[in-house]
Amino acid sequence: MRAGAPTTGAPARRVLTGNVLALGLVSLVTDVSAEMVGSVLPAYLVLGLHLSTAQYGVVDGLFSGSTALTRLLGGYAADRFRRRKLVAGIGYGLSAAARAGLLLTAAAPAAIGAVLAVDRTGKGLRTAPRDALITLSVPADRLGRAFGAHRALDSLGAFAGPLVAVGVLALAGSGRSYDAVFLTSLCFALLGVLLLALFVHDRQEPLPAGRVRPGAALALLRRGPFRRLCAVAALLALTTVGDGFVYLLLQRRDDLPLTAFPLLAVGSALAYLLLAAPLGRLADRTGHRPVVLGGFGAVVAVQVLLALGPGSPVLLVPLVLLLHGAFYAATDGVLMALAGPLLPPELRTSGLALLQTGQALAALCSSVAFGAAWQAWGAPTACLGAAGAAATALAVSAPLLTAAPPRPRPPSSPPVSPSAPPSVPPSHEGHPSP
Repeated sequence: MRAGAPTTGAPARRVLTGNVLALGLVSLVTDVSAEMVGSVLPAYLVLGLHLSTAQYGVVDGLFSGSTALTRLLGGYAADRFRRRKLVAGIGYGLSAAARAGLLLTAAAPAAIGAVLAVDRTGKGLRTAPRDALITLSVPADRLGRAFGAHRALDSLGAFAGPLVAVGVLALAGSGRSYDAVFLTSLCFALLGVLLLALFVHDRQEPLPAGRVRPGAALALLRRGPFRRLCAVAALLALTTVGDGFVYLLLQRRDDLPLTAFPLLAVGSALAYLLLAAPLGRLADRTGHRPVVLGGFGAVVAVQVLLALGPGSPVLLVPLVLLLHGAFYAATDGVLMALAGPLLPPELRTSGLALLQTGQALAALCSSVAFGAAWQAWGAPTACLGAAGAAATALAVSAPLLTAAPPRPRPPSSPPVSPSAPPSVPPSHEGHPSP
């Protein structure tokens, strides 16, 4: 079977069905769980525990980069044993265990860091198997739409998570209010694991013997188009300022109240939610390359605005959050859609994990460097320096970013007979983003 071909008689134009829908719902509830906690962490660590910006940069970098090795492990295990759903399930389960761990830790940075490391290990294991299942669930010429639809559901969870946290805090009152947030977050995480177990279908077709080896993922870098894509993704991630820094910059620049801090993540998630599906469709029509480059162009605009933007938060905050959400909508799923057709089916999970590992390591370096620059030279200078680096990386990357070879559109499938089963792909597994 050709990679990405439909596995049932369902019309090829339908992408939000079967595994794509199931994985989107898993990501939705998991992101509610993750963002309930994640939306308050930057303010808690910097404004509550009084970490310096350089220290926060190290913590944020380790938070992003700690998934690097586990992404490769998860990708290899999923391809080697052809159990993408199982590997993703272990990842989601570890993140649920991390939520439980938050109920048991005191307000100590070391304990919180250990719990977050478990959470990121889970994310590293699950992301590539989930995305590989999406690429194997729809035709190649519909991947942009499929990832856009999935990321829209994912971002709906990111939008709802901080709002749920605010509601839980209001209902719980003082005292054990944060424990109530952690407990609610755990319930959503367990629901995500249950949805994965019940509704996501794995793909377990036999593969040629000897094709999946420990060094197989690294050998994919010999393929010119995929090697260039990995280099471009890492280079652009190296010049991207992380979410926590964007929100801290907005809070400090405009002296926003701490109670409003979690709502900044809501604004970015709303922009992501509204733009993910339309930009996915645009990528399928016009090509993935211009959409990805436009998304990283939004990164440059965000950093310039944070340094030189209008003084009124009424104008600056919505504009920055809109562009920040647009960046994710234009790059997160579209990069995976761009990579999918460049990889053989038997190594697709490993290849996506390799791409994501480069991004994770670059994000680690970016956070450490930006935090140190902010502390040494101040926020405006650090933002302008980041904007200049991002613009340079974008100019270097544009000629290197090539599209996958064109694939013929699959013929329309015959109508499904009344006795045929629903159009659920029988053998695929999938994705967080959270």
